[in-house]
Parts: sequence; structure tokens; C-alpha cells
Amino acid sequence: MLTNMVGAINNALDLIMKENKNAVLLGEDVGKDGGVFRVTDGLLDKYGPERVLDTPLAESMIIGTALGMSAGGMLPIPEIQFAGFMLLSFSQIANHVARYRARTRSAVELPMIIRTPVSGGVRTLEHHSDSPEALYSHIGGLIVVEPSTPYDAKGLLIKASHMKDPVVFLEPTKLYRLFKQEVPDNAYEVEIGKANVIQKGDDMTIVTWGTMVPVVKNAVQKKGANAEVIDLRTINPLDEQTILDSAKKTGRVIIVHEAPLSFGPGAEIAARIAEKAIFELDAPVMRVASASFPYPFPGYEQYYIPNEQKVMEAIEKIMSE
Repeated sequence: MLTNMVGAINNALDLIMKENKNAVLLGEDVGKDGGVFRVTDGLLDKYGPERVLDTPLAESMIIGTALGMSAGGMLPIPEIQFAGFMLLSFSQIANHVARYRARTRSAVELPMIIRTPVSGGVRTLEHHSDSPEALYSHIGGLIVVEPSTPYDAKGLLIKASHMKDPVVFLEPTKLYRLFKQEVPDNAYEVEIGKANVIQKGDDMTIVTWGTMVPVVKNAVQKKGANAEVIDLRTINPLDEQTILDSAKKTGRVIIVHEAPLSFGPGAEIAARIAEKAIFELDAPVMRVASASFPYPFPGYEQYYIPNEQKVMEAIEKIMSE
């Protein structure tokens, strides 16, 4: 089927609920309205109010309820309307969801998929535009996934439904309806923890994910750069081997992400390259990211988020080193 990311995720949720009778959707407006972006549209009619639950506007309660469901043998898939609102449930996620397996010495598994739209570029306000992958990747016990295509979104979500640990599933808002792609009708899995080398190259490696994947692809094409482009797909666990193999081959690395520069995932990736591949590098690792201050008002976000021009400038600079 030809579909966008919204359609692919909706189809994945349908297949998950069909396969697993213990799978339950819950969140603000996920039932009658089909979610704020209509990702869960039609699922209430198909599976009923016992499995597609509209909740109060209380994020901590949503995650706390999902925690109890999961510990009781269910597969809850809570949706938080926007990533900024997830901070209201951060205590539940960090202190309980992430630690429950360790706390019980694996006596209690905690399968759960926490879905939320992330990142900006669509002229929304600050709490609707966060890129929080570093926050959740820093917490031991959480798997953090961020697809960039409809195909990957469906396959990663189905794979997450078969995991025994909690998955934070970040869905880039800008990519929800940006383009369509052929996606198989049947269920399939995309491996979690495995990056996708979407373009081979010899002169440099560009590591990216989420909303920045199409930005990087366009910049590389416009520059005619011989770049190897890696879409992480999973932030935690990080596919370190794919990154290191590419860095050693090309000798130059640029990391591009929408999250703020300071203490972002790019710093972790750069550190691992420095620790394990520094003698194979021909130039310092470069990072292209958003500024390290709160997300601006919509009229200024084009100056805040990395764009094709900034990536092209980084390509020129690293090739001159």
C-alpha cells in the first residue's frame, strides 16, 4: 500500500491489536477523535472502548495506568499528545517504568510502547516541538526509537510490540504526512538497535535520524557529495558498530540532529568515535544541531532548526580540513 507515516502507524497498531488480545491503546482523544493527528483513527470502532481508552488530560496518570496494565500482563500503548507534555509523566517513566525489571530482578517484565509526536518545523508552539531523545536515552531501562519513513515506522512499531521492555516511540510530527511510501500490507519487523545505511559514500559519514533525514539527503544531493548517510532509527541502544565502521572508512564524520547541540545525542556519538576510531579520522567530528536554548516562537524556528544550507556548509568545511 502507498501510505504516509500516519497511515503506516495506524496500520501497525491495527495489526498489533489483532495479533495480541492484551494490547490496549490509551491516551487523550485516542478513541472518538482518533488522536490529535488521527493516528488511531478507526480503531475505537474496530476494537471497542475496552481496548481503545480515552483518558483525562493527565499524563502522569496515563503512564501510571499503563505501568499497572503492563505489570498485570497486558501490552499498553499509551499516547502522549506532544513530547513536551511527557515531562508531566517523567517521574513515572524514569522512576518506575524504566526501573521495574531491574527492581524486581526480572521477575516482572514490562512490555509497553509510549508513543508521542516530536520535533518542530510545523509552526507549533514550544511544548509541541521538543526533541527529547537524549532525556530518555540517558535513562537505563528504556529503548528509544525514532523512525524517519513510513516503512520503518510500521516495522519498528511491530517489533516494539514483541519486546519485553518499555519502548519510547518518538514520531516526528513533520514527517507524519510529508511523503508517502510503499509499505507492505502484512506485518513485518524492522530490527531495533540497527541503523540503516541509506546511502553509501567514501568521503564522509553523516549520521542523522528523524526529521533531519530528508534534510541531509537533500543537502548531500545538492552538493553532489560522496557521503555515506546513516539513519540511526534507534537512539538507544545505539548501533555503534555501523557508525564506527563508516567513520573508519571515510575518515570524516558529521552528526546532524534537531535536538539542541549541548549534551545532545550527537555528543555521545562523537565521544564514542573519539574513543574508538580517532586515529582513523582525517578531521574533527562536526555537529549540526539546534541552538541550546528553548524552542522559539513559530516565526523564528527556521533560524533555530538545522536546514539544508547549514548541512551544506558543514560538508564544505569538513572537506577543507
